[in-house]
Amino acid sequence: LLCAGLQVAIMKQEKTQWKLFLEAFSAAQSEFTFLLLGVTCLTLVVSLMFTSLWLLSALYFVWLVKDWDTPERGGRRTEFVRNWRIWGHLRDYFPIKLVKTAELDPKKNYILGIHPHGIMSAGGYTCFSTESCGFAEAFPGMRSSLATLAGLFRIPLFREYLMSQGLLSVSRASLNHVLSKSGKGIALSIVIGGAEESLTSSPGVNTVVMRRRKGFVRMALEHGADLVPVYSFGENELFRQVIFSEGSVGRRLQDLFKRLIGFAPCVFLGDRFGLLPYRTPITSVVGAPIAVPKLLVPTEEEVDHYHNLYMESLSKLFHEHKVSCGLSESHELQII
Repeated sequence: LLCAGLQVAIMKQEKTQWKLFLEAFSAAQSEFTFLLLGVTCLTLVVSLMFTSLWLLSALYFVWLVKDWDTPERGGRRTEFVRNWRIWGHLRDYFPIKLVKTAELDPKKNYILGIHPHGIMSAGGYTCFSTESCGFAEAFPGMRSSLATLAGLFRIPLFREYLMSQGLLSVSRASLNHVLSKSGKGIALSIVIGGAEESLTSSPGVNTVVMRRRKGFVRMALEHGADLVPVYSFGENELFRQVIFSEGSVGRRLQDLFKRLIGFAPCVFLGDRFGLLPYRTPITSVVGAPIAVPKLLVPTEEEVDHYHNLYMESLSKLFHEHKVSCGLSESHELQII
C-alpha cells in the first residue's frame, strides 16, 4: 500500500493542474450520481408538476408507464454515453486498470462475479459499464453490462441515465432475458456481495460475502453461462468507513435500510474534506472462466458443486495476483 501511495504521488506530479481538476470533477460527479442523483431526479420531476411546466412531467409519466418493463428486457444501452470522455478522467483519478488473465469466447455467454463491493464499486462500474478501461479491446466480440439494484430503475429520469450506460436490473426476470434473448458474447457482471458486503469495506480488509449467495450460480447453470471471478484490488481502500458492531443501534439501522430498500447506508470519509475517494490504484483482475453445463433444473448438489468451484477459483485468483497488485504475501482472502 505504501508503494501504491508513492506511485500515485509520482503520477500526480506528472499531470497538469487542469488534468487533476478534471479527474477530481469526474470523481465528484460519480459520487454525486451514486449518492444523490436519484433523489434529485425524483424531486425535479415531482416539483415540475406544481409549475407551469407540469405538462412535461405528465407526459413523461405517461411514457414511463408504457416503458416500465424496459429495464427487465435488456435496457436501452447507448454507446455514446459509455464512451464519454469523463469516464477516462474517472479511470485516471485512481487510476483503474483492467487485467486480463484468459480469453473469453464471443460465441458463449458469461456471468462475471465482481468482488469486493467496496463502498461504491468504482472498479466494477468503470470497467464494465463504461468503455474507459478497454474491455472491448481486451475481449473482442464481448459485450459487457453491469447489473444493479432493480429499485433504481423505478426512479424517473435516473433510470434513463442508468440504462444509457448499459446497466441492467439484477432481478431474475432481467437476467433471464439477457442470457436467453440477447444472443452470444454477453459478459454479465454482478457485484455478488451487494449491500451486506459494503458494510465490511475497510482499508486493509479483504472480505467477500458469498458463502450463502448461490443465485448467480443457479442462473449460470440454467443458461449454460460460464462463471468468471473478478477481483478489484484496492476497492476497499477508497474510503475510511465507520464500522458498527453487530447489535449496535447503527448496525441495526443499516440492516433495516438493507431489508427495506436493498442497500445499506454507510458512514464513510474520504479525501478532500472527506468528500472524494482517496487516489488509490484499483486493479480489476478478470480470472479464467469456469465451464458450466446447461441444466434447466439444476439440483442443490449441482449448484453447491459449481459454487464451491467458483469460491476456489476466486481464492486462487486473489492469491496469484495480490502481491503484484500492492498487497503483501501475508494478506488472506476471507469468504463469509
